[in-house]
Amino acid sequence: MPTAKERALSALLFLNLWLQIFDGVATYLGVSAGYGEGNPSVAATFSHFGLLPTLCLVKAYACGCLLLIWALRGRSTLVAPALVATAVAYAAGSVAPWSAAFAAL
Repeated sequence: MPTAKERALSALLFLNLWLQIFDGVATYLGVSAGYGEGNPSVAATFSHFGLLPTLCLVKAYACGCLLLIWALRGRSTLVAPALVATAVAYAAGSVAPWSAAFAAL
């Protein structure tokens, strides 16, 4: 049976993966509705590969990085703080702005 720490880290991983999915879907809907992408590197890539392929690639990369962080859970004490910081950053930098933008529609 997993320990409480394992369950907490798993919950943080799933929260972060959900935030990535939310960000990808919200970005797709927002950019399609005329809003701009806040990340200039991602925005510049839209013209080269298209909106959906770029978002799929960027989100797959982000999810891969999250899985790599989670895989280090037995070797590093920084896994929990990294997952918490990532969740806070996406809540502040994605969920809040996109929620406000969609509420204004």
